[in-house]
Amino acid sequence: MKELILLFFVACLAIATVNGQQIKSLDEIDAASFQAGPSPFNKECVPVKLLEKSIKHVNAPGDIILNGEWQLIDGGEENERLNGEWINPIHAIVPGSVHTALWNAGIIPNPYYGRNDSIAEKYSYKTWWYKKEFTADAQLNDPRLIYGGIGNKCSVWLNGIKLGSHEGMFGGPLFDVSKILKDKNVLIVKIEPIPQIFEDKTRRRANISWRTSVVINCVYGWHYSKIPSIGIWRTVKIQNQAGVEIENPFIVTKKKDGLMNLHIVLKAVSAKINGKLKVSVIPDNFKGNEQSFEYNILSEKKVDTLNFSFTVKDPHLWWPNDMGKQNLYKIKISFVPESNTSADFYETTFGIRTIQMAPLPGGPYPDKYNWTYVVNGKSHFMKGNGWCTMDPLMNFSRERYDRFLFLAKLQHIQMMRAWGCGMPETDDFYDLCDRYGIVIMQEWPTAWNTHETQPFDILHETIELNTLRIRNHPSLAMYGGGNESWTPYGPVIDMMGRISIELDGTRPFHRGEPWGGSNHNYNCWWESAHLDNNLNMISSFWGEFGIAAFPVKESVLRYLPEPEKTKWPPDSTSDFAHHTPVFNTKVDMKRLTQYSGYVMPGDNMDHLITGSQLAQVVAVRHTLERSRTRWPECTGALYYKMNDNYPAASWSCADWYGAPKLLHYFIQDTFSPVASVVLFEHTDMYGQNVSLPVFLLDDNLDLINSVWKVKIRAFDQKLNKIGGIEFSGKGNLKTVEKLGELSLSSEQTKTSPLLIVSEVFADNKLLFKTFYYMNFEKQKGSLFNLPRTSISNVIKKNKIIVKNTGKFPAVGVNLQSPGNADKFTASDNYFWLDPGESTEVEVNITKALVSEAWNLEGNEFVNIP
Repeated sequence: MKELILLFFVACLAIATVNGQQIKSLDEIDAASFQAGPSPFNKECVPVKLLEKSIKHVNAPGDIILNGEWQLIDGGEENERLNGEWINPIHAIVPGSVHTALWNAGIIPNPYYGRNDSIAEKYSYKTWWYKKEFTADAQLNDPRLIYGGIGNKCSVWLNGIKLGSHEGMFGGPLFDVSKILKDKNVLIVKIEPIPQIFEDKTRRRANISWRTSVVINCVYGWHYSKIPSIGIWRTVKIQNQAGVEIENPFIVTKKKDGLMNLHIVLKAVSAKINGKLKVSVIPDNFKGNEQSFEYNILSEKKVDTLNFSFTVKDPHLWWPNDMGKQNLYKIKISFVPESNTSADFYETTFGIRTIQMAPLPGGPYPDKYNWTYVVNGKSHFMKGNGWCTMDPLMNFSRERYDRFLFLAKLQHIQMMRAWGCGMPETDDFYDLCDRYGIVIMQEWPTAWNTHETQPFDILHETIELNTLRIRNHPSLAMYGGGNESWTPYGPVIDMMGRISIELDGTRPFHRGEPWGGSNHNYNCWWESAHLDNNLNMISSFWGEFGIAAFPVKESVLRYLPEPEKTKWPPDSTSDFAHHTPVFNTKVDMKRLTQYSGYVMPGDNMDHLITGSQLAQVVAVRHTLERSRTRWPECTGALYYKMNDNYPAASWSCADWYGAPKLLHYFIQDTFSPVASVVLFEHTDMYGQNVSLPVFLLDDNLDLINSVWKVKIRAFDQKLNKIGGIEFSGKGNLKTVEKLGELSLSSEQTKTSPLLIVSEVFADNKLLFKTFYYMNFEKQKGSLFNLPRTSISNVIKKNKIIVKNTGKFPAVGVNLQSPGNADKFTASDNYFWLDPGESTEVEVNITKALVSEAWNLEGNEFVNIP
């Protein structure tokens, strides 16, 4: 393994030549084309020594936070709103959305239910006024009014004086209010209606006004939801400035031995930069000592830039999920002027880690990016998925983020693509990704060549503000130009690349996704290809692929009106059909029925939902497993996607409410650090002679000191074992190893379904187990027509011991908490139990727990306090 790592570093550092000509990667070619100025650390670093010493930091001047309750009213002229004519305003919470305030006030019905999104949408096309009355201390020092984010176009007045206007959701505006602020103040914000520009004027299906602004665009009706977001959705504050401001400190890891660089900009507001800089590094989520330094500064400049280098003693590294611990540090920085002006203070978390990008095998390539992730010196296949903006009503609570990101951690996700149809993600999102070890590819909010139509200045502000905001997070690994632009060139893309270098310089920037060696594939879905297509796809890196499936039935019933809950089949204009990827305007129901119909009959809602989820598992897991076995030719795979922005059938593995689909649990197996994988070229092998490749995957070489065994077994529709093969070894020095093939004759494969169980044992202990279901097309519903068995369960606090008490294997064993699908979490679900076999599952809810299996006869619970 050491030799393999060394080879990757050599690939990174060596100069590749052909006929004496140096070959550059696309990364290098792009970077040169952006014509960027110096990056933050181009200036020489001053070496300082950290001492194991606690120092006292002086707090910064207090800001006035204007979050909480505001008044909200629609329409009206500027004169009447500024002169206090607010009759019957409603209460609105900031941060939040107009739609949430309307819903809470009972003015609009639940926007997620039935077709109520059409009602909510109309309120996006109104003018809205917000008002906040507050008191302020007259001793504030050069106060500034700062908005974290307003959607989308606004004007702002303070005490009757217009401060200015702003457009763009993702930061700003900012105003100097030092001459306007009083003891008692009235702040008014006018939000302009979202423009009504429709792709199809007759049907008014998709509002395309997003193409000429900078917003969350996936809520404008081209997918999932059509409630253009509007409101004051991030913190509003009056910032009280210090005499010398600390602006956007930036800390990066130079070496994994703890060598760090710190970039600080000091700005004198009312005095010279004359005083003492104090810096502390303190463990955040592990035990350890504070380390610190102090540095005297005397500068005649009004703005000065300082770079420091220092080594953190006994560094605790930050690793992606499953590769190690997510150790985090706090850095505290204060500047105490020698004058009588106030001190400033800054605090953030960071991680000690290096992420380098090495070429693909045989590279570098002038038409391909360096796609091999080398984390803390270890090259690694990146397992991941896409991330979708959570909510058109902009409920970006930490609790909601935590639900989905915790599921991602359980799923062994190591990387997410925060895709360009959404937004630069929030501080809570990044903090949780830091803590769960999920690496982020942050794309800027452009898609399908809209960098050619979106305003340059708004995009420039968005990218600059958000790069400065997120660049200290260890989870941030890459910037991207946007989603699926086929010509990602021109001034805007060059600006994005230039800013990535000038404000960061430590992370790659990709013009777009897919680009430079990555791929997206939707032959399954948009092209209506058979599921076999996804069993055979290959790429150097997968940026996106998948198929849609319905949410779990409990979630579907939450958004369906009562008459539709029992009516079958649904018609094309039903609410059931409306909650599909494009509101059933692009034969959504036909596609869902096609893929569900491979596995299940479509004779009722349960079968259609279940079939769609089973088909989704097939379409995703096999592509991911084939990709893992191709390492290092394939360096990572991000399936589409983790979550939704609206309750509907979609590509997500967890629905909008937070309820996991079948895919979530099967990906837990697919992405397990240790796994035995069987590859298939076809879902239907009925009556065919087949030889199925078997691989052992061991990401972290966990089996290096073990006696291991891989056991593959095949079962027919009567749950009789019809074939199998075993492999064994002592120690393991490969992350990917082909062990051999499982051969089945044409007589053995004459079964519907064909079930294959794959297991890994280490020192006689079961380490991994999964099962595959194939040959399901021959007899639709055959997965649920297997010989019946029984299950018993013993509850011990938050752990369930599940045992197969029958004579046949229990297939698709799962635990559910009815009524809690959006909150329930199980460490494993939809698994295989042999007769007499038991397993332990950790759950977060034991109330009204139900055990099921695809071939279950009955269940029994024994509660132990």
